[in-house]
Amino acid sequence: MKAAMSRILEAGSDLVQGVGGALGAAGGRVARALGLGVGGRRVTKPVPASTLVATIPEGRRVYAVGDVHGRADLLVKLIQEVSEDAAKGGFEGRPIIVFLGDYVDRGFQSKEVIDTLLGESLYPFETYFLKGNHEAAMIQFLSDPAIGPRWAEYGGVETLVSYGVRPPRTRTSIEQWMQASDELNAAIPVQHRQFLANLDLSVRIGDYVFVHAGVRPGIPLEQQTEQDLLWIRDEFLEDRRHLGAVIVHGHTPAQKPYRDGRRIGIDTGAYLSGRLTAARFAHDTVEFISTGPRLETAPAGRN
Repeated sequence: MKAAMSRILEAGSDLVQGVGGALGAAGGRVARALGLGVGGRRVTKPVPASTLVATIPEGRRVYAVGDVHGRADLLVKLIQEVSEDAAKGGFEGRPIIVFLGDYVDRGFQSKEVIDTLLGESLYPFETYFLKGNHEAAMIQFLSDPAIGPRWAEYGGVETLVSYGVRPPRTRTSIEQWMQASDELNAAIPVQHRQFLANLDLSVRIGDYVFVHAGVRPGIPLEQQTEQDLLWIRDEFLEDRRHLGAVIVHGHTPAQKPYRDGRRIGIDTGAYLSGRLTAARFAHDTVEFISTGPRLETAPAGRN
């Protein structure tokens, strides 16, 4: 599989050019990293500076949001929390917010999630939307109904319902899945189709690389495949090698966000737990904001 396309953000530059560095083999977009303020009722204590190995440019603010999975209610709450955090001021320019993918499936508000991501509440932010494996499955289903039974196993039925499409009564009926695919194609708004078609696979800001699932250890960042960026799990989580950047990811749910010197995981299983989590990056500190109870970072080691 060809190396993944990506957008690479470097602070202090307004130029748009090809990049030959990490995640830039196919040419990346270089943009100015912007920031937002501090504060927030549910922000945890900063990770001690002595443990940090990565930074974003000083004076900037960046947020990353974990897997939403059809919970528009939680997404609206988290955006409000982040906006209140930004309103505290003390930053340069606009805030950046990176969504790590898996907006659809499992929860019954997938359509509403995408409506929210395209809505006015995010206008104050510079936004980057990554593709998750669930978006990849939804996109495939629009042209390949044969994957319907498999998609249904991990949340596709809920997505169909959110768009007003009746799921097949017989999960093994290809004819019924073909009909459901046709109905979804007819029901999905043009803006949603464009949103899904233009999702990024990765974004780099300072010393952090944001992806959905992770990266394959031992492979240069510019040679990572889409398959690994969307699906990898144990090979990435259990390895201990340095990865060329600190990887910020979702995909693997845990009760608490996780942070060590090589990765930050912020999927807290929103569709079941009611806890949607964002990480806030301010130069050399990382903090977490959640829609649920106050969270502390999980200790180093396996989630």
